[in-house]
Amino acid sequence: MTSVKSICCIGAGYVGGPTMAVIAKKCPHIKVTVVDMNEARIAAWNDPDTENIPVYEPGLSDVVAEARGRNLFFSTEVDDAIRDAEMIFISVNTPTKTYGSGKGMGADLKYIELCARQIARVSTTDKIIVEKSTLPVRTAEVLRDILQNVGNGVKFQILSNPEFLAEGTAVEDLFSPDRVLIGGDYTDEGLKAIESLVEVYANWIPRERILTTNVWSSELSKLVANAFLAQRISSINAISELCEKTEADINEVARAIGTDSRIGSKFLKASVGFGGSCFQKDILNLVYISRSFGLKEVADYWEQVIIMNDHQKRRFALNIVRNLYNTVSGKKIAFLGWAFKKDTNDTRESAAIYVADLLLNEQAVVKVYDPKVEPKQVYADLDYLETRQPAANANGVACYEDPYEACKDTHAIAVLTEWDEFKTYDWQRIYDNMLKPAKIFDGRNILNAAELKAIGFQVRSIGVTN
Repeated sequence: MTSVKSICCIGAGYVGGPTMAVIAKKCPHIKVTVVDMNEARIAAWNDPDTENIPVYEPGLSDVVAEARGRNLFFSTEVDDAIRDAEMIFISVNTPTKTYGSGKGMGADLKYIELCARQIARVSTTDKIIVEKSTLPVRTAEVLRDILQNVGNGVKFQILSNPEFLAEGTAVEDLFSPDRVLIGGDYTDEGLKAIESLVEVYANWIPRERILTTNVWSSELSKLVANAFLAQRISSINAISELCEKTEADINEVARAIGTDSRIGSKFLKASVGFGGSCFQKDILNLVYISRSFGLKEVADYWEQVIIMNDHQKRRFALNIVRNLYNTVSGKKIAFLGWAFKKDTNDTRESAAIYVADLLLNEQAVVKVYDPKVEPKQVYADLDYLETRQPAANANGVACYEDPYEACKDTHAIAVLTEWDEFKTYDWQRIYDNMLKPAKIFDGRNILNAAELKAIGFQVRSIGVTN
C-alpha cells in the first residue's frame, strides 16, 4: 500500500474547510487542496487575515494560519485539483428536496452526482473517493454506478467517512474525536482503500478510535447518530411543556435523570428547539428511507421528533404573543442570537428564523443582535422560508452591532442562542432603556431568572412555571 500524498476536497463549507485544515496541520507531508466553485468563499478562505475566514469556529483561524500556503490550499481550479489528487473527499451540500418525489424529506443528491461526473471526466489515475457529506444509505451505489460507467477506464474505490462534528467545538472534535468511522468494500482493493484513509487519521488519532465497517453501515450510522441526539432534545422539550403546567422545573428534572448512568446528561438541555444543517435533514431522510421500504411505524416514530421540534418553536413564539397581551403588532422585540447555537456563525435551520417568521406574520418589529452573524445572512434566512416577498423580509427586521442598542426601546427580549456573553451584560442598563413592563423570554435557559426578576424584569423560561 502506498501512503496518500495528495488530497482534494470538493466543498469549502462548514465540514470541508475545518476538516481539511486539521488534516493539513496534522499531516504536513500531505498536500491538501480544498476546491469550491464559489469564488467569494475561496477568496475568504485565502484572506491574509485568517480571522476573516468564512467559517467561525474557536481555534480554526490558528489552524488555517499554520497550514495555509505550506500544504493547505484553497482554489477554484477544481479540475486540476481532482486530477492531481490520490484521494478525493466529497463535502458538498445535500439539502432536503424541495421538488418532485421525496419533496420535503428525501435528500437532493444533484450536487453529489455532479461531483461524481466531474471526477469521472477529468481523472486519469486511480482514485479513492471519500463520502464526507451527510448522505442517505446506499449513496455509494450512485457514485459507483457513475464512476464505473462514465470514467476513462480509471479505477475508483468508494469510502464512507461521515463527520460527527458539533459546530462550536469542531476543531476540538477533529483533534480528539470519540471515534472516526470509515466504511468501504470488503474486497482486497476496498480494504486497501480503507487502510489508506486509516493511515491518514492515524497520524494523530489512536487506531483503536478508528472504526471500520462496510460502506452501508457507515452511511446509516451517521443518520442514526443524529436522529438519536435530536430525539433526546425533542424528548426533554416535550417534558418542558409538562413542567410548565405542573410547577416542576425542567432543569431539576434534567439533572435528576441525567445522573442516571444509563441515560447520561448530554443533550438534555431544554430550549426553543434544535437547528443546524444535520438534525432535521437527517431525520427526514431516515423517515423517507423507512417509508420507501414500507416501514410505516418506523417512519412515524422518527417523524414525531421533527413534529415535536416544530411545536416547540411555534409554542415559544406564541407564548411571546400571549404575554404581550395577545398582540405584537408594531411592538419591538429584541432577538439575542440568530445562529443555531453558540460559537458558530452557522444559521441553517436556526430556531430564530422560525420564531422571527411567526412574529413578523403578527406584524412585530424584530431587532436582531448576534456577535458572529452578518445582517445579510439574517435577511437571506428569512428569504429562504419563502413566506413573503424577498423585499418584504427586510421590513420589520433590523440588525445591530451593539446588543444594548438592539434592546433599547423594546417591549421584550427573546434569547435564541446560548452565547456566553449574554450572561455578562449590564442587565440593569438594558432594563432602564426598555418599555415597561420589561419582559424576557429565555429560549435557552442561560440567564439567571432570579437576578433579572430582582431588577424588575418579567422572565419566562423554558420548562419553568412562571
